[in-house]
Amino acid sequence: MPHASETGMDSQALEVIPSPDRRRGPKVIVITGASAGVGRAAARRFAARGDRVALLARGEGGLDGASNDVEAAGGMAMALTVDVADSSAVEQAAGLVERELGCIDVWVNDAMVSVFSPFKDMTAEEFRRVTEVTYLGVVHGTMAALRRMLPRDRGHIVQVGSALAYRSIPLQSAYCGAKAGIRGFTDSVRCELLHDKSRVRITMVQMPALDTPQFGWSRSRMPRKAQPVPPIFEPDVAARAIVWAAEHDRREMWVGWPTVKAILFGAKLAPAIADRYLAHYGYEAQQTSEPRDPRRSDDLWKPVDEAEGTDRGARGTFGARSSSRSAMLWLSMHRFWVAAVVGAIGACALGSLWASSRGGRFARA
Repeated sequence: MPHASETGMDSQALEVIPSPDRRRGPKVIVITGASAGVGRAAARRFAARGDRVALLARGEGGLDGASNDVEAAGGMAMALTVDVADSSAVEQAAGLVERELGCIDVWVNDAMVSVFSPFKDMTAEEFRRVTEVTYLGVVHGTMAALRRMLPRDRGHIVQVGSALAYRSIPLQSAYCGAKAGIRGFTDSVRCELLHDKSRVRITMVQMPALDTPQFGWSRSRMPRKAQPVPPIFEPDVAARAIVWAAEHDRREMWVGWPTVKAILFGAKLAPAIADRYLAHYGYEAQQTSEPRDPRRSDDLWKPVDEAEGTDRGARGTFGARSSSRSAMLWLSMHRFWVAAVVGAIGACALGSLWASSRGGRFARA
């Protein structure tokens, strides 16, 4: 499996490959953080359409498993070991993808790391590393994608966000700051694309709590094992949203009612109340009842599968408590039809009221 830095390509010398009409054929998809979790689930979804999927991640064990998933689902896989904190490695990987698979149609930025710890106990090195991977990894991926999409005037970038981009929680200050930074960065780039009248699109998908391996390998200083804040959804719910967003011109998607509630009520309507609520409940909500093993490895500086070649897959250990469906996601995907139906019902109701009032006046006359 080649590493992007082994390709010998000059990151400054960019060859723009003409974009054919892919409306009737497979598309070329790049996914960062593709070895596990949401990225892994999204790779399967794209592969099921017959797409060519480039998988970027650090862990070779997970990348091997993701490649097998893509091939089994009917797609074509290309795996590259890349640390997205390295901008030159991301740029070189993008060039290699275009040489081997064709022009990039969709770029999904999903790679992340986190540390579960009170801010007062974190080191500057830990905070910097989370920022470099989770925030700057998105910046580097977006740069590499736009260098190729803008000259062709087509393509779609999907940023995998979180409700935490709006409503931060305790114990994840670096991660919450990175996700909020991604939102600000994405909004700025979107405005520039609109100013330039570019047909390249950029969408941010804000996710709820998801059952991914992240909680089993993120660095933690908490006394008990980390968990996503319930209610929890399976990674495939996020994957459906990503694939849908890649095909639609949507500014932003909020996946799941918990995300809507966190953004509308926790961040916009009553942030001070949410602060106090999370100060009281936020610590317990992010921990299970089981003690944390202080000897376990974490993925902050290197992938946990580096030594063993293990594959954690897309899902974590909370499957029994996770939902595979989201009514709010369905409503978001079909919001125009829903609005039309609601409008029609409202018009009928108003018409009935108007007719009733007219009939009453005639009867009195």
